[in-house]
Amino acid sequence: MARLGLPVFLLFLCFSLLQLSSGRSSRTRKAISRRQAGEGDDVRSQIEKLWQEVNSLKEMQALQTVCLRGIKANRKCYLTSEEAKHYHEANEDCIAQGGTLATPRDLLENNELRDYAKRSAPGSRDFWIGVADIVKEGQYVDVNSLPVSFFNWDRSKKQPTGTKRESCVALSVAAQGKWHDEVCRHLKKYICEYVIP
Repeated sequence: MARLGLPVFLLFLCFSLLQLSSGRSSRTRKAISRRQAGEGDDVRSQIEKLWQEVNSLKEMQALQTVCLRGIKANRKCYLTSEEAKHYHEANEDCIAQGGTLATPRDLLENNELRDYAKRSAPGSRDFWIGVADIVKEGQYVDVNSLPVSFFNWDRSKKQPTGTKRESCVALSVAAQGKWHDEVCRHLKKYICEYVIP
């Protein structure tokens, strides 16, 4: 009987240990699965960060291509168009390329745009820039609807004329970079600007 008791006792002991370890293993499995879920979230966020970096690098590469074809000045790149469009199409084209119509913020920038436009498109007289008073007559804003503080009007030709038909602004290479207001539907070449991050 004593011999029989020892195997039963050992059997009981093994069975108890199995139950104990299986209870622990299910808790351990739950903890591991929670940890793996947390690690999965970490991996997902790392992948998202990598995609953002890749997209940022693609944008910078595209911007460098623009800068190589155009000019780089004042922490911006400028690129003139190859074909003439009306003001709104020109603006949409610049936006589609990741920029906006160029808006000179001071005389130095205006003169750089004038010189670049003269070199890049010989024979073209006027270029659309990102200034207009479409919403309210006489209140000139840039393409982001921010008020414009620098102007380079051609006063010898009494610019701006102030008529409601002429609401978009062009930079005139022929008039040494002076501005004049025009009918937005006229076809002109244009200058896009891209901010360098």
